[in-house]
Amino acid sequence: MTIALAGNPNAGKTSLFNRLTGLRAQTANFPGTTVEHRRGRVTLDGQSATLLDLPGLYTLDAVTPDERVAVNALVGKLSGWSRPDAVLVVIDATNLERNLFLASQILDLNLPTVVALNMIDIAEKHRLQFDLEELSTRLGCPVVAVSARSGRGIEELRKTLKTLVREKSPPAAPPDLASCSSCSGCQYSARYNWAENVSAATSQGDAAAHGRLTEAIDRVLTHKVVGLGCFAAIMVLTFIVIFWMAQYPMDMIDGWFGLASQAVGQWLPAGDFSSLVTNGIFGGVGGMLVFLPQICMLFFMLALLEDSGYLARAAFVMDRLMHRVGLPGKAFVPMLSAHACAIPAIMASRVIDDRRDRLVTILVLPLMTCSARLPVYAMVMGLLFPTDPLKASLLFTAAYALGIVTALVAAWVFKRTLLKGPTRPLVIELPNYRLPSLRNALLLMVDRSWAFVKTAGTTIMVISVVIWVLATYPKTALEDMSTEVQSQIATFEASGETIAMERLVAQVALENSWAGQIGQAVEPVFEPLGFDWKMSIGVISSFAAREVVVSTMAVLYGISEDQAGEGSLLIDRLRRSTHADGRPVFTTAACLSLLVFYVLAMQCLPTQVVTRRETGSWNWALLQLGYMSALAYVAALVTYQTAAMIGLA
Repeated sequence: MTIALAGNPNAGKTSLFNRLTGLRAQTANFPGTTVEHRRGRVTLDGQSATLLDLPGLYTLDAVTPDERVAVNALVGKLSGWSRPDAVLVVIDATNLERNLFLASQILDLNLPTVVALNMIDIAEKHRLQFDLEELSTRLGCPVVAVSARSGRGIEELRKTLKTLVREKSPPAAPPDLASCSSCSGCQYSARYNWAENVSAATSQGDAAAHGRLTEAIDRVLTHKVVGLGCFAAIMVLTFIVIFWMAQYPMDMIDGWFGLASQAVGQWLPAGDFSSLVTNGIFGGVGGMLVFLPQICMLFFMLALLEDSGYLARAAFVMDRLMHRVGLPGKAFVPMLSAHACAIPAIMASRVIDDRRDRLVTILVLPLMTCSARLPVYAMVMGLLFPTDPLKASLLFTAAYALGIVTALVAAWVFKRTLLKGPTRPLVIELPNYRLPSLRNALLLMVDRSWAFVKTAGTTIMVISVVIWVLATYPKTALEDMSTEVQSQIATFEASGETIAMERLVAQVALENSWAGQIGQAVEPVFEPLGFDWKMSIGVISSFAAREVVVSTMAVLYGISEDQAGEGSLLIDRLRRSTHADGRPVFTTAACLSLLVFYVLAMQCLPTQVVTRRETGSWNWALLQLGYMSALAYVAALVTYQTAAMIGLA
């Protein structure tokens, strides 16, 4: 048996779903759509039932894609999805009259129905009282007062659902509700009048009193000037918490994978299989999972902000600024979170209702400077301004600003070309403020994070293995190396410099590998940007993940990763590197070109995977890859040629 959970946004529907199912929930997309739903198992009267959490909606006359999918699920019009056997309607007790409009439409579907009057504890705190028996009579179905937050009334709701499962009786719609669907007059007006009459007859107290405190707070938090300052402070505090709390589990995960890789490497016999497991699989999967704490903390903090009612205010405050470039106000929070990582930011763009606006947001989010770019920025700053922190910090800030400005310009272009159309005006309900539920936030964090691991993890593992294969094969035997290299190896071996010999062998092996051949083949493409073949290999390898360019350059220049982490030896080696004709490789022009390229380029295949998942098509992911790569190339070309022209070469 399938029971659909339906209700208005902010009615506490997800909290009730979590209370009834706990961690026994699964997240998936509806067939043929990118709209997400959650399913959980509940046992009622010895029978297992599926509880289906539908997207929130205000009316069955759907407007947004999520609403249309929810309505189609209720009436059984989704491909491969049968009509639910019953409906559990969640109503906000503090907004009874408004919520009754949707309830009246669902009752017309003639499905066995139970109404959960949620947030009853908050309503009673504001001296609202309800005649549940009269309300049940007026609706023609059972009504149970519950608090999903505290668990009050949950057992009674389970008993009522058991009876529903056993009897499967449709609601006995009263005549005054049935008349709302008649052909005479406006059915919307009739339904609103019915909802007003039912609310007046079944509740006592001043329902508006609950919103007076909210209105007082909103005079500050939604002010067009003060509200911006409050929003900035809250967002800064949010990201400080994310980075501060995530650093400890990130270090632990990194250490665990390092120990696991070392242990497996000692257990397995030396050879390609050991290298594949330790460097390919452990390195690739560990590189993805090390960012999982940031993703978890981001989802947790966003859940708290949304549950408290503030996230809707943030979108309202930012809508005026974002609207000028064709983005909705709801896009601002994903754009902020993209400065940590584009993957959770793209997933957070689900809060945007309009599909065009959501697509534009997803397409420009990777232009924000994520944490994976920081090692590249640090390397370039060390090359250009090793002893001038002021200039280094100004250039660092300019790199961040370049990404933000480019994202806004790209959004403006997309909304006037490929995704042409007006930005949907922000019509959003500002729910009353309330204390967020830690339990609900934790469950949402676990659910979203596990979905990320399942969907992106396998693809990332495949990508890691492919990169390892390209960098490992074909093998280069000692006798196949040049006479000069063999002579250097013999010298190192004779003097006992084993580490230097291993670095040289690794460098030659990488040069002759498929990755090295690709780098040398594409060198003519990147030469106008000031990149030599080694930098070209770094660019190619970093398309899997931007941060690997530092370790790639360390290998190419014969430096261990431990030494590269210290920075000074690598930077010194890069600064002294020259072309075959003796010209320095890392000139000021080349460094600026490299910085601009990494600010704008799409070099994160896991982000591409998530873009495909969120848009439902590889076409958008390939467009994202194509336009960002072309933009990065042209911008780096202009930067290098201009800098060289004015004498910075």
